[in-house]
Amino acid sequence: MKKFLALLGARNKEYIRDRGSMAWGLLFPFLIIFGFSFAFSGKNQDVFKVAVHRPAEAMTQSLTSDFLKTQYIRFFDTDNLDAAVAKLRRHQIDMLVTLEPSPKYWINSSSPKGYILEKIITGQKTSHGEPFSKEIVEGREIRYVDWLMAGLLSMNIMFSSLFGVGYVIVRYRKSGVLRRIKATPVSAFEFLAAQVASRFLLILATSAVVLAGCRLFVDFQMFGSYLNLFLVLSLGALCLISMALVVASRVASEEFAGGILNILTWPMMLFSGVWFSLEGTNPVLQKVAQVFPLTHMVDASRAIMTEGAGLAEIGGHLTILATLAVVFMAASSILFRWE
Repeated sequence: MKKFLALLGARNKEYIRDRGSMAWGLLFPFLIIFGFSFAFSGKNQDVFKVAVHRPAEAMTQSLTSDFLKTQYIRFFDTDNLDAAVAKLRRHQIDMLVTLEPSPKYWINSSSPKGYILEKIITGQKTSHGEPFSKEIVEGREIRYVDWLMAGLLSMNIMFSSLFGVGYVIVRYRKSGVLRRIKATPVSAFEFLAAQVASRFLLILATSAVVLAGCRLFVDFQMFGSYLNLFLVLSLGALCLISMALVVASRVASEEFAGGILNILTWPMMLFSGVWFSLEGTNPVLQKVAQVFPLTHMVDASRAIMTEGAGLAEIGGHLTILATLAVVFMAASSILFRWE
């Protein structure tokens, strides 16, 4: 028991003296709560997202319905009917309604929320007394599991990239391994390149296994090219590995490195469209999400898997990922220290 208490006291003192880790442990819960409160701020938390199609020439008309006054439903206007139907098909919204020229609503038959909304809207009328008529979503319907697959693949790559590289290098520095490597003829560039290549190949192999397993057991729909998908995942992995190198370039505390990596991964995991669509959320949050590499990785992968998009359609996402990868790689090479 004396040995146990001595070790316990030593570890507690080590943690307290590591001010960065202690501060992170105290601040992290508040950051998560603040993020959720900002993302889902409002008098009431909305349960459903409904797009209201109003043609540009009808935006000023006063035709309304009691359905549009229903609480706990976030209504937002759109003037592009085809784009709204596509979002409904991909589970980005739960229902689409229009009042002109006649009241109609669209739902995705595979959406549980759409089923509930249909029960609510049934029997509702507009201010002119016209009831809503039902329209079927045309084209290929996307199940939620099909929509979610791109996010899960990208999130798995994110965790493997950040913690598999950043945390390991910090541990090497803390244990003195980097100091020993410094005494060898190996240069910093060669060491970092080897770390990147090792993790990169491991991530691709793991992603291939996960993708094949999900295809076998879940049978998700894949409308695009697997080659394009692996190009996006490869570029995303390279970008995130480079980000991890920036974190590990000088940090010597594993606890502090873990805190920094968590502050990078949690916002990306929550607000990059992995679990839910950001359609209808706070506009500021939607703009902030565009800073995250994971957002572009998820959006590009999802476009390939659910829409059959080609490289031209996702060119903007690829450009941003490539640019960030170069910036992170350059920053890590400049900041890296052996000790």
